[in-house]
Amino acid sequence: MDQPKATRITDVKVALAKAEHFCAYQERSQQEVRDKLYEWGLWPAAVEQIISELIEGNFLNEDRFAKAYAKGKFSQKAWGRIKIKQGLKLKRMPDVLIKKALLTIDADDYLTALTRVLEKKAAILSEKNAVKRRYKLQQYAMGRGYEADLIADVLKNSDL
Repeated sequence: MDQPKATRITDVKVALAKAEHFCAYQERSQQEVRDKLYEWGLWPAAVEQIISELIEGNFLNEDRFAKAYAKGKFSQKAWGRIKIKQGLKLKRMPDVLIKKALLTIDADDYLTALTRVLEKKAAILSEKNAVKRRYKLQQYAMGRGYEADLIADVLKNSDL
């Protein structure tokens, strides 16, 4: 069975309208939009022109995207700062915007989330050996993008 052909768009105005809809639906990074425009078969000059127009029309805003991404991944998926930072780097966000986005995460909420992540995991861990149990909890939280020193503090100050 053949793969369905991706829609080819040659008219810049049609592409701009579709791209505006694409950006209005949810916050996007410039790279996501650029990839989508190339997927539609547009030339580099047209892609950059459309991206400029999207920025002028405030459909695209890297700062707004970075903050929305950080807030969403933290509140919905309980990701730690490290994992959020990696995700933003994959979206080719500038470091300065990544730093700004990470600052929007409240420190108290962050510790609460880390504690909740560890408690949930501790509840389903069957490991009896205290050292191995602690190691597994630490590895799990690091996999979720939390910092090792914070994890150690939370584990030290709790009876998980």
